[in-house]
Amino acid sequence: MTLLSPVILTVVIASLAYATPPELAFSRLLPAAPALAAAMWPVIPTVLLGTVCLLLMIGLGIAFPGLGTWWTAAGIVAVTVAAAYGSHVRLRREQTLFQVRLVADAAQQVVLSPMPRRFGGIEIEALYLAAAAEASIGGDFYEVVDTKYGVRLLIGDVRGKGLPAVGSAAAMVNSFREAAYDEADLVNVARRLEASSTRYNAAFAPEGLMERFATALIAEIPHGGGSIGILNCGHPPPLLLNRGEVHALEPTVPSPLLNLAELIGGHYNIDTFGFAPGDLLLLYTDGVAEARDRDGEFFPVAAWLHRQPPGCPGELLDALHHDLLHHSRGRLDDDIAALAVRRSSPEPLDGQRDQPA
Repeated sequence: MTLLSPVILTVVIASLAYATPPELAFSRLLPAAPALAAAMWPVIPTVLLGTVCLLLMIGLGIAFPGLGTWWTAAGIVAVTVAAAYGSHVRLRREQTLFQVRLVADAAQQVVLSPMPRRFGGIEIEALYLAAAAEASIGGDFYEVVDTKYGVRLLIGDVRGKGLPAVGSAAAMVNSFREAAYDEADLVNVARRLEASSTRYNAAFAPEGLMERFATALIAEIPHGGGSIGILNCGHPPPLLLNRGEVHALEPTVPSPLLNLAELIGGHYNIDTFGFAPGDLLLLYTDGVAEARDRDGEFFPVAAWLHRQPPGCPGELLDALHHDLLHHSRGRLDDDIAALAVRRSSPEPLDGQRDQPA
């Protein structure tokens, strides 16, 4: 129906022009039809509609002499030419935007690669929402790998916008993919991420370094164990849903944000928490907690999680996606990334454990 609106507008104006006294001069509205067509039609259909409007105006001039046909006809011709050019420019821009989105989708596949939904007895789902409607990816990042030390997770948020933030996120994700397999200790994994972030940001002017730090959280779930180790570099603490109760897994000693270790020290701390079968863990970036409603109230993540019924990680993130958009009225001020993790059952033997895709 939307695509037919220029035709409907033409029919309505022509009908009113024929059915009302000439003094009302509804015919002077005919140039509006090709102008409207330029916003949604290609060039040739826009020109054809302008031609139809011109013929209608000539017919009206024959039926009602003295209607000022030629002035209106000249207006139709001028508007049709301008509308055809506007349609051409719009199509070029749409094509450019389409190509940009293809590049963004390719970048998303590099930075946020698809992950298996199950690693042995661990179920994991991911959610990513870019704040910009035209974008597929921003400065938030996550990754999950299954290593000989356990299932290791990374979630983080680069301060800043645009391609530099995406590049910094990609550098840290790629570093994590290597370090998570090589390093036995999460502290060494964090140091590898810090080194990668520092090298990447060295390409920017010195005054820009402070503007491109990142928060990050690294977690490790040992195979067959009932615990989870967390190294938190200034990131929002994950929430653990255990038997209907929600617990924020706060660090006992804060670790430095990435790219700031040289300024505030490089001491990293690992905290260990219980993670029993049936427990559900929610890791998220600050875009979740800072989503605002029309009154400026933040999204109550802990209270929201407490109200959620028992379910799989995918159902939890579907509900989070829906409720975040409802809370913010569909207007996100920041990118959002979240991981939902559940230990579903005791893990099978190593030889039976699912392998990453």
